[in-house]
Amino acid sequence: MEMNYVLNSMWVLVAAILVFLMHAGFAMVEVGFTQSKNAVNIIMKNFITVSIGVIGFFVVGYGIMYGKNFFNLFGTDGFMLVNVPKTYAGISFEVFFFFQAIFAATCATIVSGAMAERTKFTSYIIFCIVSTTLIYPLIGHWIWGDGFLGQLGFRDFAGGTAVHAVGGFAAFVGAKLVGARDGKYKKGKVNAIPGHNIPLGALGVLILWFGWFGFNPGSTLDITSPSTSHAAITTLLGGAAATSSSLIFSTFRYKKPDAGLTLNGALAGLVGVTAGASMISYIGAIVIGLIAGIVMILSVEYIDTKLRIDDPVGAISVHGVCGTLGTIAVGLFAIDEGLLYGGGFKLLGIQILGVLICAATVILLSYITFISIKKTVGLRVEPHEEIYGLDTIEHGISAYIDL
Repeated sequence: MEMNYVLNSMWVLVAAILVFLMHAGFAMVEVGFTQSKNAVNIIMKNFITVSIGVIGFFVVGYGIMYGKNFFNLFGTDGFMLVNVPKTYAGISFEVFFFFQAIFAATCATIVSGAMAERTKFTSYIIFCIVSTTLIYPLIGHWIWGDGFLGQLGFRDFAGGTAVHAVGGFAAFVGAKLVGARDGKYKKGKVNAIPGHNIPLGALGVLILWFGWFGFNPGSTLDITSPSTSHAAITTLLGGAAATSSSLIFSTFRYKKPDAGLTLNGALAGLVGVTAGASMISYIGAIVIGLIAGIVMILSVEYIDTKLRIDDPVGAISVHGVCGTLGTIAVGLFAIDEGLLYGGGFKLLGIQILGVLICAATVILLSYITFISIKKTVGLRVEPHEEIYGLDTIEHGISAYIDL
């Protein structure tokens, strides 16, 4: 057996395990940034996202994403992994599928944070099924599965748009349609509903950052490629730069260094460099990170105070806005064809067009899904359930017991 096949298959398997660990990070961030009375509900949503996500991707999603290309729009075979090749891109096919299935579940869990504390558990499950079997695989096919965006020259190395922005766009629609939490907006005033455990949220961010070293470098599918180590460094630098800029900017804007915004700043930078991690320079990663850390704060503020959309964990801004920012930034900072490196406007134009197409598609499909749920089983819990907490009402148990 060829040595590169063994090494690369082993590397991608390890990277996929790191990405799987990111689900623990998502769970901790969402629990820490929300109220204690909903902690069990959020944990349950993250667990069910992994379970439904990988099964849905196995049954339907993979075939749509990587099956035989139908007019550059979607795949038509490979469902339940029937008649698939034994190898893919020089690695074990089973390892490749494992890596992609975890990505699909990661995309879906972004929505749970934005809709936390007032969404029915069963309604979220329904959306999770649609996300992992249709929405994410469809966009993934267009970008990575020999679809029309990939053929156009659209670049998204590790999922700045395919994973993060797609999750952010869907979260935007879901949070808008489910409405704000009780007491969030009253008499024209925006009321903060603080999270109950910032240290837990910080642990979640660190776990996510750790997992990102599988998410981005693992996307090369080749441990021997120089792009793998390069992506690891740009990931490190992007996250560090955004943490710094969000810390400094929040201090100047709100007179105190905001812990929640600084933690989200780290995620904003990691999302920001995801689309171009293998294509941008180290300086480019720092610049993108610095910008992402500031843009995220401005976005959180705008969405909360102007659009009046309640996003408890800032998922729309971190993933949707910064995923979009980072994908477009490839058109500026890509070393080979970026505008700032003498490549002209062509790549930048393709990046903008690709993001717009993906945004319009995800928003439309998510709107149809959420409206259908709202008019059938219902999207939001009853007022008394929200007041007392989803843990005791929906799951019959509390995360914390008063002694």
